[in-house]
Amino acid sequence: MRSRPTSRLRPLATTAAALIALSAAAPAYAAELPPPSSGLFLTVSGGDNSWIRGVLLKCEPEPSGRHPLAAKACAAIEKAGGDLEALPAESGICTRQYAPVTVSASGTYRGRPVGWRKTYDNACTMAYSTGNLFRF
Repeated sequence: MRSRPTSRLRPLATTAAALIALSAAAPAYAAELPPPSSGLFLTVSGGDNSWIRGVLLKCEPEPSGRHPLAAKACAAIEKAGGDLEALPAESGICTRQYAPVTVSASGTYRGRPVGWRKTYDNACTMAYSTGNLFRF
């Protein structure tokens, strides 16, 4: 007795049809993640998005999240009154090497929406300008 070739191919055909249906339902590009419901999602990325890293920082009810310096980062935001343009800068010397670094913050701080992004000439300038906020 010969087995039918179609009976062996049926599970494969079903799986292929399901994968095709799923791929048609998903967009072909990666969508941006929505901001967190509480806290700030912080990112640092290299020029032309050649690399990127990010962490979630929560300052209420107490500093938490994946930020290694959460308490210091929250203190810096508090000192700036929640205005990331007014972060307390540190003094220091940086080279004039141009290797742009972009930082961003999105989410909420003390119930207010935050959407902030800025590009610095290099990582050293960014570190001195933003203090502990983007040191992760």
